[in-house]
Amino acid sequence: MKTKKMTAACVLFVLFLLLIVLIKTVDVQTVGPENAQIGLAGLNTGFHKMTGLQMSLYKVTQITGYLAILTAVLFAAYGVWQMVQRKSLARVDRDLYALAGLYVALGMCYIFFEKFIVNYRPVILDEGLEASFPSSHTMLATCLLLAAFEQVRRRMKGQTLGNVLCILCAVLLAVTVLGRLFSGVHWLTDILGGLLLGTSLYLFYAAVVDWLGKKTSR
Repeated sequence: MKTKKMTAACVLFVLFLLLIVLIKTVDVQTVGPENAQIGLAGLNTGFHKMTGLQMSLYKVTQITGYLAILTAVLFAAYGVWQMVQRKSLARVDRDLYALAGLYVALGMCYIFFEKFIVNYRPVILDEGLEASFPSSHTMLATCLLLAAFEQVRRRMKGQTLGNVLCILCAVLLAVTVLGRLFSGVHWLTDILGGLLLGTSLYLFYAAVVDWLGKKTSR
């Protein structure tokens, strides 16, 4: 299983890199705000004209994005709690260390794409012209909520509360991705890039967890 997850993660990451190449080289036009150049312009502008700008959806995704980040905060707090209770860093569940590594990798990707501009937003919001690829909300929600789903599923398997939390993670993910897609604050390729990178990072994490084996000394 871990081999399949690792293979899938690599394939998605390669597709993500290929998407960047296409955006930077294919159908690049000056069609963005403040004469910004946008790759795959025909596809992106066509979809954006269809959706328009939906600020109500944008505000909803702001909230769901914060809820996705909250899952990371809660699992980080859980790891600290384990360290205090067990009086040893070595006795913290290994999958939580893998989860911390995922959070670090996600943060590094976020920072990198704030500096390495692939595409700019189709609209100007509060901060002027902004980097738009990949959609950070889509990337964060995909990665964090899939990881939260996996953690809850493994730790609360068969429990009613666990099932409810898994459903909640799935709903939040769907609302965030679809809301961001149809809000009009991103290009179509931004959302696709966020999905590819977020899912790839999650699958790398899941493969590492499988390799580490089922957790841990108590």
